[in-house]
Amino acid sequence: MSGFDFDYFVIGGGSGGVRSARIAAQHGARVGIAEERYWGGTCVNVGCVPKKLLAMAAHFSADFEDAAGFGWTVPGAAHDWATLIARKDAEIGRLNGIYRKLLTNAGATMFDARAVLVDAHTIDVGGKRVTADRILVATGGWPVLPDRPGVREHAFTSNEAFHLERMPRRVVIVGGGYIAVEFAGIFHGLGAEVTLVHRGDMVLRGFDDDLRVHLATELGKAGVNLRLGCGVEGIAKVGDALAVTLSNDEVIAADGVMYATGRKPNSAGLGLETVGVAVDADGAIVVDEQYRTSVPNIYALGDVTDRLNLTPVAIAEGHALADTLFGGKPRVPSYENVPTAVFSNPPIGTVGLTEAAARQRHGEVDVYRAVFRPMRHTLSGREERTLMKLVVDPETDRVLGCHMVGPDAPEIVQGLGIALTCGATKAQFDATIGIHPTAAEEFVTMRSKVERPASPGLAQ
Repeated sequence: MSGFDFDYFVIGGGSGGVRSARIAAQHGARVGIAEERYWGGTCVNVGCVPKKLLAMAAHFSADFEDAAGFGWTVPGAAHDWATLIARKDAEIGRLNGIYRKLLTNAGATMFDARAVLVDAHTIDVGGKRVTADRILVATGGWPVLPDRPGVREHAFTSNEAFHLERMPRRVVIVGGGYIAVEFAGIFHGLGAEVTLVHRGDMVLRGFDDDLRVHLATELGKAGVNLRLGCGVEGIAKVGDALAVTLSNDEVIAADGVMYATGRKPNSAGLGLETVGVAVDADGAIVVDEQYRTSVPNIYALGDVTDRLNLTPVAIAEGHALADTLFGGKPRVPSYENVPTAVFSNPPIGTVGLTEAAARQRHGEVDVYRAVFRPMRHTLSGREERTLMKLVVDPETDRVLGCHMVGPDAPEIVQGLGIALTCGATKAQFDATIGIHPTAAEEFVTMRSKVERPASPGLAQ
């Protein structure tokens, strides 16, 4: 037993921190963990979980419309925002309790307070000082607002979006990343008039170009107003509304303006500079391959390191670090072929390399692509299209990337993530019998190569 109060102290009760604390405690370590705001972090409280609940709610409007094609009539359907938020809050409260129970059952000591580093082994937790042999910083990220006229006075971020007293009927969403396109679908599906403003030429930078173009097309067809290649110059209050002035001189009247233009590591005020923990220009904690900071006994992982900012990645990192430090099983998770989803409408599922990244890494690649009308819409009459795409290394026949836009894309691509992790080849995809009739079978029936990229020239 060391002379410290704890063997391991975790600052941050989000997904990565909780997993690391729990696993370390199960390995027999004396663990303390502090969270100043809400247990479960961004994902549980103002991220993945409530976002998907709202996305599910938003999809009912399309379901009601589509039902007519199947002989149903749904008279008088109306949505109540307050009911949705109350039900969402109840579910989040339940999950907060589960996180507490997991930690308590594992034997960790919980602190509902802000934790600040005093020195390499001392933490001030709500005015009480405790010591620890090893310390983990897992405080996640935080949305930021630009310093433009009226923005900080009148705009809200994803944090506040989940707690609005009423849903704005005219919404301007600024940004082109996954949070922006997801909330465009949410607000539009719940009945708002939505304008998406993005300074880039296309949404979802970093995703496969075909997916980017396809989703933008589907958003436009659904009725989301896209303003690409321009930004917001300022926001002003005009009567009961907001006037949003764009860089192309257009002025849009709105009842709410949401900014989703970026997040930064939540590293300020933790005492990092006091103890000598190095951070980069954006505040991200600098770590090595084993999550060690510039102070040998202090570690960091998850979004506060600003690397691959996904909840399952933070969880995997936290688990691996606990196994390494206290379980006698040194390891790090693989960052290759990490599946991810965008819960837009329609949703995206993707795993592996984009076509552009594959060409950069492997030279020539084979591309297989299918665009089709989902079976559901042959009766609903909706003009929505699904896109599926495979990127293949012609020398090894190994599938390098799987990409999809369409209903159930996240559920389908999760399974394909296993295939890519196992090194599946296109021949093995072709040899797999499809489940008919499903959209998923298209991934094992695509035979014709695309001779040229469908959307060359987009910025990656």
